[in-house]
Amino acid sequence: MAGGSSNGRSLGQTPTWAVAVVCFVLVLISIIIKHIIHLIGKAVCRIANKPQELIADIEADDAENHLAVVEYVDDIYKFYKDSEGDDRGDDRVQNYIDLQPEINAKMRAILVDWLIEVHGKFELMPETLYLTINIVDRFLSKKVVSSRELQLVGIGAMLIACKYEEIWPPEVNDFVFISDNAYMRDQVLVMEKAILNKLEWYLTVPTPYVFLARYIKASIPSDNEMENLVFFLAELGLMQYQAIVLHHPSLFAAAVVYAARCTLDKRPLWSETLKFHTGYSEEQLMDCAKVLVKFHSTAAEGKLKAVYRKFSGANHSAVALLSPAKSLLPNHEELN
Repeated sequence: MAGGSSNGRSLGQTPTWAVAVVCFVLVLISIIIKHIIHLIGKAVCRIANKPQELIADIEADDAENHLAVVEYVDDIYKFYKDSEGDDRGDDRVQNYIDLQPEINAKMRAILVDWLIEVHGKFELMPETLYLTINIVDRFLSKKVVSSRELQLVGIGAMLIACKYEEIWPPEVNDFVFISDNAYMRDQVLVMEKAILNKLEWYLTVPTPYVFLARYIKASIPSDNEMENLVFFLAELGLMQYQAIVLHHPSLFAAAVVYAARCTLDKRPLWSETLKFHTGYSEEQLMDCAKVLVKFHSTAAEGKLKAVYRKFSGANHSAVALLSPAKSLLPNHEELN
């Protein structure tokens, strides 16, 4: 009893003010910790949300358009980009020009120039042109072709692309006629079969066109002049082996859009929206963009003028007549 009473008196003798101070300090520490956690949380949210604030919703106008499949479009383009790096190589264009003893890059450019003219005369869909060039390059990646058969490969490739993309594709005889009867009908059909067999009928491939359509949409603001300039630079690039064959279709398409924005001095030259949807930085596009602008600067004097003539007309905003982006020309630094 006595011991218990003594302990009770000992506890009771602890000053009230000391207990109050301890409680106050504990409460203050708790408040400070909560405040610090709140500030850290706000900072993290601000960092996490900053890119989203700068990325435009390019699907907003198509929210009610069921054909735009906005629910799946991101997955579709992820699949396209993933397939570019597929080691199987079924849809990949390989660096083949050194493996072709009778064909060089200049001969390929002449063929593509002619195919672009044929594409225009038949009034075909743009998808058809890009698939045609893809088929030509993939076939030449897998099969040695003589120089006298190169145009026949182009005809067979466009015939296949037309059947794949067009509602009313031209007939075989139309291609025989437009080639000035250089080949017989049976030769065209034999080449068509040879191409399909060599490619194992693999035609659903990500050409630059599918990426161009997406990246133009992400290039805000965009207008007819911008769109026509993108396709002008892209078709110039289709003719050039080092531009189209040596780069992935997605990078080629992104570089085309970047070069077009530089040409028109769109600001910013490469937005967060474009960086997000293309997956490429400005630095990654620079080399390919410089090559494209170089082609633009020499298009008027070049011997192969199908693309230049096509995009010099008012129906294509006469974009071929625009001055090329000086900032991307090789001698820009020397001039400054």
